[in-house]
Amino acid sequence: MTSTVLPDLGPWPALGYVGSPLDRAAHRRAEAEALLEARGARTYLIGGELVAARKLGDWLEPLFEPDHARALGGTAPLFLGLSDGVPRFSMRFDPGRREALEAEGFFVSDLRSIAAGGVLPPEHLTPIACGKALGAWHGRHRFCANCGQESGPRDGGWRRDCPACGAQHFPRTDPVVIMLTASGDRCLLGRQPQFAPGMWSALAGFVEPGETVEDAVRREILEEAGITVGAVRYHTSQPWPFPMSLMIGCLAQAESIDLVVDRNELEDARWFSRAETAAMLTRTHPDGLFTPPPVAIAHHLIRAFVAG
Repeated sequence: MTSTVLPDLGPWPALGYVGSPLDRAAHRRAEAEALLEARGARTYLIGGELVAARKLGDWLEPLFEPDHARALGGTAPLFLGLSDGVPRFSMRFDPGRREALEAEGFFVSDLRSIAAGGVLPPEHLTPIACGKALGAWHGRHRFCANCGQESGPRDGGWRRDCPACGAQHFPRTDPVVIMLTASGDRCLLGRQPQFAPGMWSALAGFVEPGETVEDAVRREILEEAGITVGAVRYHTSQPWPFPMSLMIGCLAQAESIDLVVDRNELEDARWFSRAETAAMLTRTHPDGLFTPPPVAIAHHLIRAFVAG
């Protein structure tokens, strides 16, 4: 009996949106307005899914002086923290200004493409992701959930206060389990209709109230693929700013193998051998199938399975 020789996957790549270089400096958030005017303060420009950067020769600079950012339409500064004691912010710009900014010589692209393409130094990804997620929370929570009146930002964007009832609202992040399910030498991958043609990934779903992470993993796999799961092991986590989630990566052990795919949730799901999965990671699969890029936690869960 011969064993399958797997391709060399090379060094383990970095996971995206983790390892922020900033000190969040929560104790300085009440000073955000003054910090924005401090010497050396800089801000990112984020418009919905888009990020703007200056073109400086052959490289891109995503940090702007606050006055420059304002002149380009930047509003609603959010305090992200300190970089070696120097304040860092994000400001919102109208995504409809993309063409105008590009016509003025600025680089503008969506965060997914920026992260996957590696067009910015990795130390910028986590602060940008934080600013994007925080901005999305403000966009979705303008009105007080207690009385319905419009609330206002405080503490550099880390709180919203209602002037009518006095309620205070704080940013939330949505916990999502994402899991690689294995049965012997095979793993379970699925496709959603919006995926790029040929891409397969780990299954995922939101944690519901009253659930543990392990319970959420078992429920989601049973609901989406009809597979019962036993042991669940935590692997790693990742902030995911689309719009504001925390991906909790797990490895799960299947106790059944017969698939019953929920076509309302998935386009398809199937078992892949370890060798086939390795070929998908290296993008050498004969049918052109592939996995998400290293910036996504799914890539790392799939690689962990291939590595045994």
